[in-house]
Amino acid sequence: MSLAHYNKTSYDSPHRTRVGLPPGPVFVVLGVLSGLYFWLTGTVWAVTGEFTRLGGHVVAGLGADISQWQYFAEVTTISGSPLERTDGWIVVAMLLGSLIAALAAGDFRLRFPRLKRRWVQALCGGIIAGFGARLAFGCNLAAMFTGIPQFSLHAWIFTLFTAVGTWVGVQIIKQRWWRGPTRPQPANQGESAAAASSRTLHVAIAVALAVATLGAAVWYLTSDRASLAVAVVFGLAFGVLIQRGQICFTAAFRDLWVTRKTKLADSLVLGLAAAVVVTFVVLLATDAQPLTKPAGWGTVIGGFLFGLGIIFAGACETGMMYRAMEGQLVAWVAFAGNIVGATVLAYGWDHWGIHAALVANAPKINFYDAWGPWPALVASLAALAVWWVAMSPRRADRKTRLESQYQVAASPERSLNDN
Repeated sequence: MSLAHYNKTSYDSPHRTRVGLPPGPVFVVLGVLSGLYFWLTGTVWAVTGEFTRLGGHVVAGLGADISQWQYFAEVTTISGSPLERTDGWIVVAMLLGSLIAALAAGDFRLRFPRLKRRWVQALCGGIIAGFGARLAFGCNLAAMFTGIPQFSLHAWIFTLFTAVGTWVGVQIIKQRWWRGPTRPQPANQGESAAAASSRTLHVAIAVALAVATLGAAVWYLTSDRASLAVAVVFGLAFGVLIQRGQICFTAAFRDLWVTRKTKLADSLVLGLAAAVVVTFVVLLATDAQPLTKPAGWGTVIGGFLFGLGIIFAGACETGMMYRAMEGQLVAWVAFAGNIVGATVLAYGWDHWGIHAALVANAPKINFYDAWGPWPALVASLAALAVWWVAMSPRRADRKTRLESQYQVAASPERSLNDN
């Protein structure tokens, strides 16, 4: 194989993958779907707000009077059960979609972490990420895939400081005291007869779950609850796509700092560009108002904590959800930690004065409203282009190192003589 052919077939491209679906097209489809979901429901693709509500349900069940919490009264209100809310169904259907995709693809099996410390690390990381996400009014979805396409300044601040937080997190997890001892893993001996039998069962379960979930969407539609039906269908699609594309924002940032690999970050930029364009069209064609959240110290600190937390936990919200549905038990611990962190923030919103100190005086700035539609679109796409160009040195360095490795592998005798 020639070097030119090697470069063309490199799996570093957003349009190629060794497993599942290539992340570039998947991110673009997710961006388009997020804009369409906003158009159909008037709400946005987000999950940590619902995580906070789930935490509220739990503490209320334990006897707490959450009606006295300012956060649940003014920021993320609670009414009914998760299955009576579009945000609730987005979370439930994303989990179901990820499970269906994992079962159908043969990716489901119960997996325990090699080191016991990973349980604690995942829990702590989840708590930090959940706290930071709600402090900044968003996570990788509510800020990046919603706030940026909605032209809100807070989302760009959040994204920048998430990147900073992931860099700091990577420096910490590189330390031996964090990583622990390295243990060799046995080679995969292939699929056994028992595993093949389980595969057939898993496919059958996936089909049954898909039929049942779509049946719920039809039932909601015929019951004049179209918004819930839309949430079920879109949540299912989101879940399938994040599992098949292995969509993890943690990996997108972590790869930049560890391997200098830009594949997932490039894919993220492509997806955000698609979401910006579709959301822009929706805003022009409807009377919808773009989402705008406070852009202040809460956004800065929250973004940093979120970036730090997802590195510690090993996954962001999307990565955590599809990995949990693949049977990675430590992801469930990170999931629980995320809910705990979000709920702690909700309590501290007024009880600890977090809102008054970090959020109350922060301005709400939206480029769409401040500059007008077309300047906001041009500025957002230009900012994404700058992000893409800023990754060029890492992209070039990665390519150079891969080409060097290929040349050494292709010419072993020359390599030995040079030594």
